[in-house]
Amino acid sequence: MTRTTVYIDGYNLYYSRLKGTPYKWQDVAALFRDRILLPQDPGAELVAIKFFTAPVKASYARHGEASVRAQTQYHRALLAMSPGLVQIINGFHIFEPASLPSYQADTDPRKSNMSRVWMIEEKQTDVNLALHAYRDAVRGACEQLVICSNDSDLEPALRMIRGDVPGARIGLVMPLRDKAPADGKVPNKRLTALAHWVRHYIRDDELARSQLPQNVPTKKKPASKPSHW
Repeated sequence: MTRTTVYIDGYNLYYSRLKGTPYKWQDVAALFRDRILLPQDPGAELVAIKFFTAPVKASYARHGEASVRAQTQYHRALLAMSPGLVQIINGFHIFEPASLPSYQADTDPRKSNMSRVWMIEEKQTDVNLALHAYRDAVRGACEQLVICSNDSDLEPALRMIRGDVPGARIGLVMPLRDKAPADGKVPNKRLTALAHWVRHYIRDDELARSQLPQNVPTKKKPASKPSHW
């Protein structure tokens, strides 16, 4: 058995694959263990799933406070459905005023045409994922690391794992559709070059078959799927 840990960039998974679909109430344990790992490596033993995200800001979310409640319900459901397996590691968002070039079609950005905007950034998600993966590799916490992200910021971490822990196996799962979308998102070649194996997409049928129950029992009241999901 190959002890395997899955590292999920929750932001990347949501915005690149789940947004605009009816599959947001996703059981990540079922998805990665049964739909992805089992066919790829039947000898894999899933020992941990680390889900990296940041709390939603109601003032910026499309559904306001309902978005905050939806995320809370989802995290409660994940932890209750797979106790001891799923971990949620939070970063945070920052909002800062900034000056950026105004957009004009067919024109390069210019300092002479600046606008004041709010800069919204998700902080620590990438660095948390990179550090957890590297630490787990060097400590021998797992033999296979499966990264679910298409973010090139993770390239240095994967390169260091390959160099410092040559016995560790790296799998890469791209949170993309199986057909090229209109937005033109494609697998990041800088990441795929460092993986031992790559899953270039997650299919709709895999997402559909990996949904959490409508109501997930917890030690308190059930965690329920949000109505707008």
